[in-house]
Amino acid sequence: MLPRNRWFITAALAYALLGGLLGLAWLAVPSAMPAYGLRAHAHLMLLGFVGMMIFGIGLHVLPRFTGRALFSERLADAQFALVNLGLPAMVIGWLAGARVAVNAGGALSWAGLVLFAVNVVATVRPWARR
Repeated sequence: MLPRNRWFITAALAYALLGGLLGLAWLAVPSAMPAYGLRAHAHLMLLGFVGMMIFGIGLHVLPRFTGRALFSERLADAQFALVNLGLPAMVIGWLAGARVAVNAGGALSWAGLVLFAVNVVATVRPWARR
């Protein structure tokens, strides 16, 4: 497995632990949670844990399923950077009440998702020659 794919899986586990910790803090002292704390928790768990795990496993497995190399390792590397800059920016923005950080983080995360979609479609495309 490529190191980048391991990084995605490691990041997924880190985000799961952070999201779980935020959820526990919310349960322990609900009044201490910022207004958008639930959004931060949800994004840590869904984009952070579930998404990063899908990215890491998908980038490893899909080329093997198709018998072709991943369309672009550079796109995958850029995707890793974008989503791992964007998600923390969104979470910090929600917890700190900084809408600019939320918007910037959302745009970075979405750009990373677009790169993943392009890379996957180009890798599994049925019209390509083997």
